[in-house]
Amino acid sequence: MYDFLIIGGGIAGLAAGQALAGLGRVLVLEAEAAIGHHASGRSAALFEESYGKPAVIALNRASRADHAAAGHLSARGFLLVAVEGEDAAFEADLQAMSIAEMPVADARTRVPILSDAVTRAAFEPDAMDLDTDAMLQAGARAVRAGGGAVLTGARVDGIARMAGGWQVRAGAETHEARTLVNAAGPWADAVARMAGATPLGLTPLRRSMARLKAPGGHDVRGWPMLMGAGESWYAKPDAGAWIVSPAEEDPSEPLDAFADDMVLAEGLARYQEAVKEEVTRPIATWAGLRTFTLDRLLAIGPSELDGFWWSAGQGGYGFQTAPAAARLLADRIAGRGSELGAETVAALDPRRFLRMTA
Repeated sequence: MYDFLIIGGGIAGLAAGQALAGLGRVLVLEAEAAIGHHASGRSAALFEESYGKPAVIALNRASRADHAAAGHLSARGFLLVAVEGEDAAFEADLQAMSIAEMPVADARTRVPILSDAVTRAAFEPDAMDLDTDAMLQAGARAVRAGGGAVLTGARVDGIARMAGGWQVRAGAETHEARTLVNAAGPWADAVARMAGATPLGLTPLRRSMARLKAPGGHDVRGWPMLMGAGESWYAKPDAGAWIVSPAEEDPSEPLDAFADDMVLAEGLARYQEAVKEEVTRPIATWAGLRTFTLDRLLAIGPSELDGFWWSAGQGGYGFQTAPAAARLLADRIAGRGSELGAETVAALDPRRFLRMTA
């Protein structure tokens, strides 16, 4: 009998396990052969404090000290650019992300491949890279250090209530726990149905990525992340290469996602307009699913069933919000106060969706 059984070995589940390890023994069940296989293994890995709605920004701010103390942050910077006709989207981004406009000439000193089509730019020096693998491994270590376990290849196919808790079947194995945490990403609604809880109406959205050679043979390691106005594309240094995404949000069934070649081509064409170096054949392509709730805020807290808790709907904010989101979950399970304001806690409460449909 574990104290906590967490379904999902991505950043949501492992961060939750790390936060809960101080309250009891934790078991994390991951369906795939390795932790972080799906969305967590395909993240753009950026910490941008002002990215998201107010409740997400509150989680970002509350997580920053944890990221810094763990050594998971490194300097990157964030450069927003617009071409002719994108002024409205650019202005909306400036306001939403509270970043400062800069002369395009100055932007070209940071990223020399910007084309003459770029008419406006803004820079946020405080955006940071996140060491996502280190975060996943830290969560797993904390679970094991607390006497718990992280099991991979453990796909859940049955959940039942029992006296004093829950019984979870994963293949030939059955596990028992007093408290169940649903951190199953795109599969979280399916897990809820297995447990008899009301699904949240989660929507997995595909996002594709292409890895290219460093454009023009440049050393891109010190370049900032680039984003087109209205998040129409983004690009970022990655292990000496250059990754570009069309930043699409196409609905998908929960699955092991793969890039759509046509969507990727369209996104690379938008990116091409903003740079003077020709796009080369991708070295590799992939995609991940970013799973959102109906209001695009995380769902952190209780369900209508005693002992069944949610850590879902991380969308594109999973890593940067992970420390504070996991701490909020642990605080609520323990019945103690949160560092976050009451308005933020309420905005993230999964039961808000029950109220919407009542």
